[in-house]
Amino acid sequence: MTRGGSNRLLTVEEVAAWLRVSEVTVRNKYRAWGIKPQKVGRLLRFRERDIANYLEEHYG
Repeated sequence: MTRGGSNRLLTVEEVAAWLRVSEVTVRNKYRAWGIKPQKVGRLLRFRERDIANYLEEHYG
């Protein structure tokens, strides 16, 4: 991944698999984690770079 990360949008399912948590956890905790979602209609999507930045800041 290039510096700054990718703008690719991830589904809740993809984020949950990446973080190894349940989809319910992602839906309930993304606000507390400070990760801003991108709404596509009623669906939540997350930028890949935002997830990578969150992991780097908290666990890097």
